[in-house]
Amino acid sequence: MADRAWDPIVTPWHLDERIPAFPIPATATEVVPPALPDGPVPARMSLLHRAAFDTVEQAARPLVLSGDCPTARAVVAGLQRRHYDVAVLWLDAHGDFNTPAISTSGYLGGMALAMLTGRTPGLFDDTLDLRPVPDTSVVLADSRDVDPAEGDALTTSQVRRVPADPAAITAALDQLGPVPVYLHLDIDVIDGAELPGARFPSGPGPSLAQIEDCLATACANAEVAAAYLACAWLPEHANDEAARQTMTRLTAALGADLAWHEPAANR
Repeated sequence: MADRAWDPIVTPWHLDERIPAFPIPATATEVVPPALPDGPVPARMSLLHRAAFDTVEQAARPLVLSGDCPTARAVVAGLQRRHYDVAVLWLDAHGDFNTPAISTSGYLGGMALAMLTGRTPGLFDDTLDLRPVPDTSVVLADSRDVDPAEGDALTTSQVRRVPADPAAITAALDQLGPVPVYLHLDIDVIDGAELPGARFPSGPGPSLAQIEDCLATACANAEVAAAYLACAWLPEHANDEAARQTMTRLTAALGADLAWHEPAANR
């Protein structure tokens, strides 16, 4: 596919909590979190997602660096303003397919893909006007670490599960047809040994180099209209040199060139 410039955007929070040390590339637009009232976490997240949506909607080709996965709602809602049909390529060690009804922990970050496919009605307000993405338009790569009920939900869904392998991803994208793609990557898809300080390490998995190949392949074989890196490091490791190097390599595989302030200042 033809190369187009990326518009880097940073959403420096995890669920409803700001990550003060989240690294901000020199060329990125930072979404400044609004003041959040006391109250339920989903209500607070709704305000953050609206702020992200307002920024994403202004970007020609958003590349979002975030501290969580659920903010993907804002990016996909923004794409849906421009494209009636949007497909999702989701690379993650986890399925992110839990719902409040089946989750054993209640962790909202483990429901992000379920949110996009319309499986969490009433959890958030409806100010984004997010339309459920059909299961048949979703490709889930890797997902080596899923809960039993989550696995059952995936099995009975029509989500296409593939290995985090360039050839498998190419074949899956070919089956989706010529539709704009939202590409989502949670860094925990990478082998845990290569991710010091990860918030949710998932043990052995694809190498960073293999994931770079997956991203480059996706961009070469589909119209990737927006991309998202869930940079789920522990807050105290978010601005480590290793974390920033990983972010730089992953975004370079997408065709973006991140520039960092030196030395990287903690925020």
